Amino acid sequence: MSTVNNHSNQIPFLDLVTPHVELQSELTDVFHRVLQTAGFVGGAMVDEFEKSFAEFCGTRHAIAVNSGTDALRFALTASGVKNGDAVVTVPHTFIATTEAISQAGAQPEFVDIDSRTYNMDPEKLRKYLELKCTQDGSGNLVSQRSGRPVTAIVPVHLYGQMADMDAIQELADRFNLKVIEDACQAHGAEYFSRRHNRWFKAGSMGSAAAFSFYPGKNLGACGEGGAITTNQDGIAQKSKMLRDHGQAKKYYHDIEGYNGRLDSLQCGILSVKLRQLAEWNKKRREAASRYRELFQESGAELVLPFEPSNSKAVYHLYVVQVADREQLQAELGQQNIGTGIHYPIPLHLQKAYANLGYSNGAFPVTESAAKRILSLPMFPNLSSAAQSRVVDAVNRAVGTAIPAATV
Repeated sequence: MSTVNNHSNQIPFLDLVTPHVELQSELTDVFHRVLQTAGFVGGAMVDEFEKSFAEFCGTRHAIAVNSGTDALRFALTASGVKNGDAVVTVPHTFIATTEAISQAGAQPEFVDIDSRTYNMDPEKLRKYLELKCTQDGSGNLVSQRSGRPVTAIVPVHLYGQMADMDAIQELADRFNLKVIEDACQAHGAEYFSRRHNRWFKAGSMGSAAAFSFYPGKNLGACGEGGAITTNQDGIAQKSKMLRDHGQAKKYYHDIEGYNGRLDSLQCGILSVKLRQLAEWNKKRREAASRYRELFQESGAELVLPFEPSNSKAVYHLYVVQVADREQLQAELGQQNIGTGIHYPIPLHLQKAYANLGYSNGAFPVTESAAKRILSLPMFPNLSSAAQSRVVDAVNRAVGTAIPAATV
């Protein structure tokens, strides 16, 4: 992961230095407070962050944990997913999504993505539920592929944009399934629900949601971190027990749990950064708008991010599609412009999931995207001059000889 350095002509993929330098005094104060109180685990700093993050997300509860992976695992378990279940998600995401499903005792099953948003395609989900599942004598949904009961859906709000939650939730209601949002890349993203006639923040629509605070996220810790959000008291209480060895109170263990707490220091750091998050997200959206204007003016043959009218994306990543991704990435690298690929190999084709029995061609939209996507520099303090240079370099590399990807 590239960060800012001393080369004046370098445009990093991500700048993790500048925001920490700008907030250095406040962040240092957090460290001093921890030293002076010896409040290393739990306590006021954790409570303060949880309260603030829940308020930011528009939920009743936020439960801080040690990673986004554990946040999703605990959210699944607390929502009722159990050993032997099947959980539906997408193959175009980071492996933590499916690791959490497996670690909760379930098996991931996949549906393809929407070609424009890269998020779960509700129509593909409908076909999976109607055509690839049957209902047992009790009316429970059972996967024909695995023979497991299907109990939950995990839509991934990829690249900072929420999935089509109305359509997904309608299907979940119809088939009596839980919806647990993977919001690990979507802190502050919004979605206008026509069902409810209002805007919702990421993490506030499902039974529960998981966030990651890995340093490169829109809201990142100075280390690992995550959180579960929910409006359900029972899920919140179960999540708190799961993160802390199953304790309802100290040394009284109602269930077996895990050591999944988030350090007070990280919570204090996150509280400082949370106050900046709305402004940082605004700057990301402005940068995305500049990219779109510059690329449209340049005539470069590539597919730009698509943002539906009922979505307010926060552009954790700015992802384009080109026909020859490797050539473009190499040429940008020669121009000292950092890039990334999120993600080059779909999960159903990873060696880790060979046992699931999927093959090439199973999810054509995901497979096509994985060969063509490239993440360009995106961070709050990305300058318009740097963006102009990125666009010029892309235009020179791509030109008009490469056909645009179809969507």
